[in-house]
Amino acid sequence: MHQHGYIGRKLRVPELKDKSAIVLVTFGTSSRAKPPLEIFQQQVEKQFPEYETFWAYSSDILCRKKKLPTLQETLATVEAAGFRKAVVQPLHIFPGSEYQQIAETCEYFPGLRIFLSETLFQRWEFVKETLAVLAADFLSPDEGLNILALHGTPLTADPVNVAYLGLEKLVTDLYPNVVAASLEGVPDYGAALSVIKRRNLADQYKKVKILPMMYLAGMHTEKDLMGEKNSWRADLEEMGLTVECPMVTYDNCDHFKGLAYYPEVIASFMMHLQRSLNIAELY
Repeated sequence: MHQHGYIGRKLRVPELKDKSAIVLVTFGTSSRAKPPLEIFQQQVEKQFPEYETFWAYSSDILCRKKKLPTLQETLATVEAAGFRKAVVQPLHIFPGSEYQQIAETCEYFPGLRIFLSETLFQRWEFVKETLAVLAADFLSPDEGLNILALHGTPLTADPVNVAYLGLEKLVTDLYPNVVAASLEGVPDYGAALSVIKRRNLADQYKKVKILPMMYLAGMHTEKDLMGEKNSWRADLEEMGLTVECPMVTYDNCDHFKGLAYYPEVIASFMMHLQRSLNIAELY
């Protein structure tokens, strides 16, 4: 079939586009953690107005429940729109199994030249920079104890466990009153509680601040970390500690402060995105 033949003229063939499409990938959320995605979208539009932006979601459950587009669906839409290049920017913190799944999905589109950008903690320099930003919200040693709440992974063979354990050691060495714990896997939350009990840290500090080291401080923060029952907060309060979590006000509503509300974190993602767009321009 020739594109200028009878059938070819009847088909709606999109005009091929010179610029890359920007595809933003997030896990997704069904809670009040949606505003951070709006903030990120606004920053992308401000910094890269010449690019068209698409969203994709990596949670199969949320995609089915909320009818959100998966990465496969979004890349198919991008290709059908006439794009021949796409920069995929995950809003994930660690390069774990979900990041690997994103990378594998990108390989299923031979008609698209896809450039996969980096997660927030793809390199140790980014980890240190983010810790320095979070430190402004830490309780001082005179005020109390801080717990960095990581997501973690239940898979023992996942290579990202090295990064989780490395982060735990890093914060322990850098800060006298900061510990790290994960909702799943290592560093183990139960082990962190044991350390607090064994070292009588509850008597020493009296107060503890839980800082969600997740981009979206959604259901995990609302229920698993700060819920009234069966949560980290409930366990720590049972030990006699006063528990708090950083908050931020957006659009007249109070939200738990995930990494998405730190301008420096957004700027770091913008730097990753800019680098990938520059590479896409060359190839």
